Amino acid sequence: MTDSLLRQPTLVLNRNWQPVHITTVRRAIVLVAKGAARVVDPASYQLFEWDLWTSMAPAADGAVLRSGRQCIVTPEIVSLVDYDRLPNSHVAFSKRNVFRRDHFTCQYCGGQPGKDDLTIDHITPRSRGGPTTWENCVLACLECNRRKADRTVDEAGMRLRRQPVKPTWQPLYSSLHQRRGSWAAFMPRQASVA
Repeated sequence: MTDSLLRQPTLVLNRNWQPVHITTVRRAIVLVAKGAARVVDPASYQLFEWDLWTSMAPAADGAVLRSGRQCIVTPEIVSLVDYDRLPNSHVAFSKRNVFRRDHFTCQYCGGQPGKDDLTIDHITPRSRGGPTTWENCVLACLECNRRKADRTVDEAGMRLRRQPVKPTWQPLYSSLHQRRGSWAAFMPRQASVA
């Protein structure tokens, strides 16, 4: 149980309270213990340094790590002490990130059949010189992908639900893509993962 708690996600904010990363509880505890970050109480937005955080009594329903001498509430949000820059806004083009951008939804029919029944479709087919870019690739269910085949959207008589765009970086695009309710004040609602 302790190991699974240590792998839970923690939102990392810069000094200006903007999300810059998602890390593990284990790494967040190290940052706070070293004095590089402070724990943000999700209820009051109060900042806590290591000594004060570890002396707090855990809530009845909160996740805690227990050692021989103390009980530590697992941090859900930490704020870096010195880092005030914004993260690099570049989002790598990858299958995983296209799924996240399109919310696991077919961009032709709007269906959400599940990850195994979705594929990446090139709006302008590769056979016609269509590039593999954010603006030319969308998710399509297997049925819509077969229907469109090696044609343009117009030729297939289909319509895109929305034009694809290159996303801006959000913690959603980090490798730990779980999301906690306490992060809502810091992350846009449309960034949720299906």
